[in-house]
Amino acid sequence: MQHKVIDTKDVVIRFAGDSGDGMQLTGSLFADMSAIYGNELSTFPDFPAEIRAPHGTLSGVSGFQVHIGSGHVTTPGDLCDLLVAMNPAALRTNAKWLKRTAMVLIDEDAFDEEGLAKAGFKGNPFEELHIEDRSIIIAPITKLTEESLKDSGMDIKAIHKCKNMFTLGMACFIYSRPVEYVNSYLEKKFRKKHPEMIEPNEKVLKDGYNYAANIQAIPDTYVIEPAHMPKGFYRNITGNQATAWGFLAASEKSGRPLFCGSYPITPATAILEELAIHKSLGAKTLQAEDEIAGICTAIGAAYAGDLAVTTTSGPGFSLKSEALGLAVMTELPLVVVDVQRAGPSTGIPTKTEQTDLDQVLYGRNGECPLAVVAAHSPAHCFDTAFYASKLALEHMMPVIMLSEGFLGNGSEPWRIPSMKDYPQICPPFATEDDKPFKPFRRDPVTMVRKWGLPGQKGFEHRVGGLEKTHEGVLSSEPLNHETMVRERAEKVARLADVIPELSVIGPESGDLLVVGWGGTYGHIYTAVMQEHEAGREVSYAHFDFINPLPKNTEEVFGRFSRILVCELNSGQFARYLRGKLPQFKYLQFNKVQGQPFLVQEIVSAIDGVLGQN
Repeated sequence: MQHKVIDTKDVVIRFAGDSGDGMQLTGSLFADMSAIYGNELSTFPDFPAEIRAPHGTLSGVSGFQVHIGSGHVTTPGDLCDLLVAMNPAALRTNAKWLKRTAMVLIDEDAFDEEGLAKAGFKGNPFEELHIEDRSIIIAPITKLTEESLKDSGMDIKAIHKCKNMFTLGMACFIYSRPVEYVNSYLEKKFRKKHPEMIEPNEKVLKDGYNYAANIQAIPDTYVIEPAHMPKGFYRNITGNQATAWGFLAASEKSGRPLFCGSYPITPATAILEELAIHKSLGAKTLQAEDEIAGICTAIGAAYAGDLAVTTTSGPGFSLKSEALGLAVMTELPLVVVDVQRAGPSTGIPTKTEQTDLDQVLYGRNGECPLAVVAAHSPAHCFDTAFYASKLALEHMMPVIMLSEGFLGNGSEPWRIPSMKDYPQICPPFATEDDKPFKPFRRDPVTMVRKWGLPGQKGFEHRVGGLEKTHEGVLSSEPLNHETMVRERAEKVARLADVIPELSVIGPESGDLLVVGWGGTYGHIYTAVMQEHEAGREVSYAHFDFINPLPKNTEEVFGRFSRILVCELNSGQFARYLRGKLPQFKYLQFNKVQGQPFLVQEIVSAIDGVLGQN
C-alpha cells in the first residue's frame, strides 16, 4: 500500500521488552545504522537492576532509547515518537514516555491473559494507561517470526530469539533506515562461530520490513535527513569505549606503556574489556581478585613507569580509598575512573547518578586532596581520559575521572581525531642533572617532583605510606609533615594554571547563570537553548574540572545575580561551591531517581527561578 512520507527534523524511539528480547541489541543496531546514514544521535540504554528477573514482570523490563536527528542532538530525548513494547510489562513501565502523537508497536502474541496479569492489567491495557488515543500498531510478531523461519530447521526457542530482528525491520521501514548495515553486522557477528544464523536473521529482518510496508496500521513513514557535520570520519561510540581509547592515545603521546588493573563492576567493566582487546597497542590489563588489588597493582605499575589506570564505580571506589591515600603520599601518576551509579551500597547498579562527588573529593583519611575531572558526554570521555592522563603524568599525582552510567553505556557520533592535534605528554623524568636524587624535591613553580624509574643507577629511593622529607627519609617531625601536607595541596591547586578557564554560553552577565557538571551537559544546554528561543536571557556554565576549579570561576560567578546548580544528587556540587566561594547565592535543582534529567524538567526549574508561568 502507499504510505505518506514525511520529512522530520528528529525522532525518538524507545525499544522495550524482557531482558531476553534483545532490545539493547535492537536499539544499538538502529543507532549504528543511523550514524552510518549520517544522523546525529544520542542513546540511553536503560537496563533492569535484577540479573534474572522473572519473565514478563515489571522489574525485568529492559529499554533502549535512541534520539536521531538532522540537526544538533545533545540528549536521548524526553518523550518518544515510537515505543516498541514486546510485552505488557514493557508497555506499562514505558507508557509514561509517550508523546501525545506517538506510535506504539506491540507484539500481540505476548499480550495474552498471563502476560497481562503479570503486568497488573485487569482489562484493556491501552485504556487503563489512558493511551488509547495514540497510534497503536498491534502485530503478531512472535507468530510472524515463527512463520518466517518455519523451514529453517531451528528449534522454537532459537526462532523466538529472532523476534527482535522482525521488530527492527518494521522500525527500519517506518523511519526509512537502510537495512544493509544490519545485514553486514549479522554476517560479521555470526561468520566464525554460527554462520547458520546469518540467513535466518537476515530473512526475519527483511520480512519485518516488508510486513510494515503492507499493513494499513502504519499510514505514514518518516525521513530524517543526514546532519550537516564537519567533514571527517565518524563512528558511533559509547563513553566506556571512548574512555579506553583516550587512555590508549595518552599512552602513545607519553611513550609510557598502559597498565589497567581493575575488578569488574557495573557500569565500568566495559573499559577493562575494551583495553584488553588492544594488546597490540601495548596495553596491559589485569582482572584483579578485588578492588583493592586492582588499584594496588596500578600503583605498582606507576612506580615502575607505566601510565597506570584503574576503573570502578561507587562501591569499588570506597574500597580503593586507602590505596588512593597511598598514591597521594607517594605522588605517583595514576588515573582512577569512577563510572557513577545509584547508591548507596549496591543501590540500583544499572541506573545513573552523580552521587559520588563528595566521596571523590573527601573520602580519604588525613589531608588528602586529589585532582578531579568529569566527562560531559560519551564522546567527551575520550578527551577527558586523555587529559586526565596528561595531568597525572606531568604533575605526578593521582587524578580522578568521573563518568556516569548514562555516559558509559550511552553513545553518540564521534569524529575520529587526528593525533597530531593532541599535545605531547611529557612526564618529569629524573635526569643526571637531578643527582644527588631527592625524590620529593619540587619544581618551585608547579610543585611537581621528579619521576625516578626503578633500575636507574643513582636514582634509588623508597616510597610508601609513611611521611618523608624532601630527601625521601622517613620523618615524623611536625613541621616537616605540615610542609609536605601544604605542598601536596598546593600542587593540586596550581593545576588551575594549566586547565582551561570557565566559559559561558549565552550573555556574559545577567540575572541567572545555570551551572552543571558531568553528564548533565546535553540536557542543560538544550534547556538553555529553548529558553533563548523563548526570548529569555539565561546563561550557562559547565564544569569539566572540579578540583581545582577553573581560576576564573569567581570572576564569572560575580557577573550574575543568581546561580542555579543542576545535578543528579542532593546538592553535592552546590555544597562544594558554597565552601569554595561562599559569597555567592546558590539555588539548587536536584534529581535522585537513577535517571538523567529531562530537558523539560530543567526548563521548568529555570522558569520557576525567573518567575515565568
